[in-house]
Amino acid sequence: MSLHDLDKTIAARKGADPDSSWTAKLFAKGPEKCAEKFGEEAIEAVIEAIKGDRARLTSEAADVLYHLLVMCAAHDISLADIESELDRRSGTSGIAEKASRS
Repeated sequence: MSLHDLDKTIAARKGADPDSSWTAKLFAKGPEKCAEKFGEEAIEAVIEAIKGDRARLTSEAADVLYHLLVMCAAHDISLADIESELDRRSGTSGIAEKASRS
């Protein structure tokens, strides 16, 4: 499944019955719960990266991407919005981009 497919699936589940979908259940709990789940998954990915377990890190990374897109969707931010921001930054060094935020 591509990130675009995942983004479409998440968007489709936004108004679904929480009893029929984990994604819908997260949305029903509100944006704060979506953010909390993203944070939990990010921490789990960091732990697996430190341990050096490639298979577990791959699994946790997939969870992080899913929960990131759910958290963003809970705030009406799509993958296309994120891609637009990345495009805006393209060709700018990370150091210069970060300095421009100050």
